[in-house]
Amino acid sequence: MAEEHDEVPETLATYLRLRGLEPSPRAKRRRRRRTDDDENQPFTPGRDPRGVGDVLETLTHTSGWDEPLARADLVRQWGVVAGDDTAQHTRPVALSDGMLTVRCDSTAWAKQLQLMRAHILTQIVQLFPDAGVTSIRFIGPDVPSWKWGPRAVPGRGPRDTYG
Repeated sequence: MAEEHDEVPETLATYLRLRGLEPSPRAKRRRRRRTDDDENQPFTPGRDPRGVGDVLETLTHTSGWDEPLARADLVRQWGVVAGDDTAQHTRPVALSDGMLTVRCDSTAWAKQLQLMRAHILTQIVQLFPDAGVTSIRFIGPDVPSWKWGPRAVPGRGPRDTYG
């Protein structure tokens, strides 16, 4: 076997392996493993029927839907994560790049939840590990801008007038 490998230059062997003309030893093992699998043979014990849940789990995993489904479950079950009282005053509004943005009814709720951020993030990671949430941002309610018209001047910024 070593004699065969010495006859073909290394560059040519690499070229043939990359082109798929000569499979590598690893590909040969993988191919052999697939053909020897009893599940692919008809009338063997490996051909037992599978449950719908198992089939759907395999489908979602192979299609790459684990993370989007976990994110949707997180939004749908926000009351379980944050608690029923807190969920009545908050709602998740965005989830991008690992940051969950939660809108609160008042700035007081936003401040209290900022203090509880570590606990809520721990709950999310434990209950929904596939969601990919790494941080949480709590924001207060939308407030209208009182600045409008041609004579509006820059002021000291928005104030907490609602909440």
